[in-house]
Amino acid sequence: MENLDSFRQEVRHWLEANCPAGCRQPDNVMPDVVWGGRRQVFEHEDVQVWLERLIEQGWTVPSWPKEYGGAGLSKDEEKALREEMHDFGTRSPLFSFGIGMLAPALMEFASEEQKREHLPRIARGEIRWCQGYSEPGAGSDLAGLQCRAVRDGDHYVVNGQKIWTSDADVSDWIFCLVRTNTEVPKHEGISFLLIDMETEGVSTSPIELISGSSPFCQTFFDNVRVPAGNLIGEENKGWTIAKRLLQHERTMLAEGPRASSAGGQRKSLLDVARDAMNAPEGPLPDGGLRDELVQFEMDRLCYGSTLKRTMDAVKAGRGMGPESSMFKLFLSEMNQRGSDLRQRIVGTDSLVWAGEDCPEEERQITREWLYGKASTILGGTSEIQLNIISKRVLGLPD
Repeated sequence: MENLDSFRQEVRHWLEANCPAGCRQPDNVMPDVVWGGRRQVFEHEDVQVWLERLIEQGWTVPSWPKEYGGAGLSKDEEKALREEMHDFGTRSPLFSFGIGMLAPALMEFASEEQKREHLPRIARGEIRWCQGYSEPGAGSDLAGLQCRAVRDGDHYVVNGQKIWTSDADVSDWIFCLVRTNTEVPKHEGISFLLIDMETEGVSTSPIELISGSSPFCQTFFDNVRVPAGNLIGEENKGWTIAKRLLQHERTMLAEGPRASSAGGQRKSLLDVARDAMNAPEGPLPDGGLRDELVQFEMDRLCYGSTLKRTMDAVKAGRGMGPESSMFKLFLSEMNQRGSDLRQRIVGTDSLVWAGEDCPEEERQITREWLYGKASTILGGTSEIQLNIISKRVLGLPD
């Protein structure tokens, strides 16, 4: 405990000496997320300086080994670091699919050479990754994927299509499931490949949703030659890696990219209701709405407390297993409820799309409500999560 107290003191001194004013409260100008990658643009110099200093310390991924770009901190030290940064009014702005999804899978399944090639670049935010899993005919039944990879000497030749590849049009590399054997049961003929998006034959096309914009893309592979050294694990054994990575994805979705900054300057549901009902003080005049708001806030607090307790256990060494599906399911449903409730509170005033006389917050309510319909589909549908929970958490029979 004495060593941990000393570590906390060192952290506080370092933060005071190194964190730019623009990256601490009350003058924080950091975006919710810095995704990194070759196309990263910093709108504020302080954010770039702060990220560079964190990278030098290994504090973008503090518990990773130093040889992979981390600081080699223990789980207790990592927790203490995050608490001290929170109390100081700052955080690491770097967040990516590379950190939250791919890196844990690489730690477990990749060769040492592959780890040393890819993990430091993820830790430094040099490469932005996207995920190549779903296909037009293989979504919930992911094992039915048909994107082919045929071995040709020292390369694989990849042909096929992926869909719902979030941010593929601005990403640098893609971790991709491909079919390498069509003569075996579908789960047994899948491999896990890493592909540079600048390789000849790779193309992307954004998919616009009813909300007006979307991070989703469709990605095409036309005779794309991928070095065989980019195969993670054994050929035809990629399904095991895919399942483990999905657990990390659901954990990442459950935590949210920036739980500490969730909501930003956005009004709470209660404040929205007070404005809409012209009730700045006292109980809201609508008893039914009061009940809904209280229930939603109770669910939000319970979710946050349960997630924190579970994540503390994970960071202490117990990996998140299939129970990640419970968090993903609950958060998806809760987010959908929240966006629907916000829409109903504001009513017809929020059914707007554009116009100079329309406040940005009201336009955003409509867009979030529409996009919220995807929350119970992306990352694995609610129905899939319920199946996982019933079989692998509760142990119920098929």
